[in-house]
Amino acid sequence: MKITERTHNVETGETVDVERDETAAESKARLDAAKAIAAEQVTAEANATAKAALLARLGITADEAKLLIGS
Repeated sequence: MKITERTHNVETGETVDVERDETAAESKARLDAAKAIAAEQVTAEANATAKAALLARLGITADEAKLLIGS
C-alpha cells in the first residue's frame, strides 16, 4: 500500500508530499487494526442479537427494559 506523507514549512509556506510504500511493520499494524475492528463488530452484532432474543423471551420492548433498569 502506498503512504503519502505531507510536510508543511510554516516559514516558507511550502508543502511537500512524498509517496512511499508502507513498511512491513506499518502493514502488520494496519491489518491487525482491521482484524480488531472486525472482531468488535462481530461481538457487537452477537450482543445485539442476544439482547433482542432476551427481550422477545421476556415479552418487553427495549424502552420497557430501560425503564426497568433505570437508564
